[in-house]
Amino acid sequence: MTHLVVQAPVLADADLSHLQTLVQARRDIDLAPHALRMTDVRDDAGTRAAVKTYCTEAGIDWAFVEPGARLADWKVLAMDMDSTLISIECIDEIADMAGLKAQVSAITEAAMRGEITDFKDSLRRRVALLRGLPLEALQQVYIERLKLNPGAERLVSTAREMGVKTLLVSGGFTWFTGRLKERLNLDAAHANTLSVDAQGRLTGEVDGDILDAQAKADHLVAFARQHGALPSQAIAMGDGANDLTMMGVAGLSVAYHAKPVVRDQATRSINVCGLDSVLNWFEDTVQR
Repeated sequence: MTHLVVQAPVLADADLSHLQTLVQARRDIDLAPHALRMTDVRDDAGTRAAVKTYCTEAGIDWAFVEPGARLADWKVLAMDMDSTLISIECIDEIADMAGLKAQVSAITEAAMRGEITDFKDSLRRRVALLRGLPLEALQQVYIERLKLNPGAERLVSTAREMGVKTLLVSGGFTWFTGRLKERLNLDAAHANTLSVDAQGRLTGEVDGDILDAQAKADHLVAFARQHGALPSQAIAMGDGANDLTMMGVAGLSVAYHAKPVVRDQATRSINVCGLDSVLNWFEDTVQR
């Protein structure tokens, strides 16, 4: 039988009662404050659609999960950086230092929604606008604006405890991914490298090949192979269209506070809770 996990910043009794009736749950298991597992639920297309509609309108995250599912059975956790692991789009905040945030953000948003299909071109256009900015601008963004999304540290540390290898793969910049790799003790991180001149200023170009959607997927496949795993044994998390290729090769894809095009194609979505709400889907990570 299938289980249903529901969670939200606040779970109202009326919402739970409605969902329990809807799925005809055999029993309920409290997982954490405002997180509940309903066991042996009705699982058919109509029920799933009804749960999706109700939870979306009520601001509840939901997931139909397999009984006995364990995080330890997965081998890899791959994550996007901007707006997934962290709460900002780094390039937008760097641009803000030059008074160009509106111009850069418009391109970023269009790319993440999938309206700009050539990610490499969109990145080159945005990076070109950063020409002349000193490296101190990146440091200022990291110190003053870069925040981990809620639950990031707990998700990563629990995955590590369970023997899951962690990969950060981003269409952003190595200046940030390298620092996050060290900060969170991640196993690997890949991103684009900003070109810097002899005076320590951005040239408006990217060194080497641009890490795009296909490159993200390729890094996941190679990382999994390196650790004796198949892509089907990987969990991939992202929020924008540039993550879809990577998410498509993973065994479990998770849309985190994502654009509609990503939510529609992901295995599961987290729309209102933090990153560590993923842990409530597995029976070996509850109440850790």
